[in-house]
Amino acid sequence: MSAIPAHGVAIDLHRGHAIWVRVAHWFIVASVLTLVFSGVAILVAHPRLYWGQTGNSLTMPLIELPLGPNYHNIPFGPATHFFGPNGPVSQPRLREVYNLNGWARSLHFIVAWTLAFSLGAYLLVSLVSGHFTRWLLPSGAELSPANISADIRAHMSLRPPQTSGGPPYNLLQKLAYLGVAFVGLPVMVITGLAMSPAFTATFPILMDITGGYQSARTIHFLMMCLIVVFLIVHLAMMALTGFGRQLRAMTVGR
Repeated sequence: MSAIPAHGVAIDLHRGHAIWVRVAHWFIVASVLTLVFSGVAILVAHPRLYWGQTGNSLTMPLIELPLGPNYHNIPFGPATHFFGPNGPVSQPRLREVYNLNGWARSLHFIVAWTLAFSLGAYLLVSLVSGHFTRWLLPSGAELSPANISADIRAHMSLRPPQTSGGPPYNLLQKLAYLGVAFVGLPVMVITGLAMSPAFTATFPILMDITGGYQSARTIHFLMMCLIVVFLIVHLAMMALTGFGRQLRAMTVGR
């Protein structure tokens, strides 16, 4: 079976995913799911996000998340001022906080390298093999207002364009995959490295890119939320277009 996409060239709808795409896909999926699980466990110990270089329990958070027993559970004793009333402040903690996440930090660090190498391999092969320009980069015709509007209406009506279990992809698929593979996941990796003192000591430019340790942590969390939203929508689209068929296409090929 063949179809005539927006650029007018007939394409085999039974092409399926290339084997390297399938291998990279499942390595990335396993890595992301493990990182989300371990990342939430790490966040429970201090469910507050800040902006800039520093942040702690005595600092006003940018975002406070209702997660775990440490949410609004930090009673402190009287403040002690150093070097005058405008100097640094210390306060004794009156209650021990929940902080049993050493396993999660170790797991997060190990699996992060799996994601970094899998994603790097996918991006490299995509660019070298032409997969990026052939299947992921939208054409000018696809980016026309009429085509964008039609694709959005089709998805909003829960009747997305027929998919083949592989390329060619429709416009919203292309934009979603480009956003995740070339923006979302790379930002996750960069901000993760920016939270490592060893890496920032060697590559201080990471601090300039992210705006500080706490900014990197906040961006890391927000990007994780976007990735989770993508996964939910991705699974919903699979269900609407034939979950079993799509799953077979990404495991055994055609």
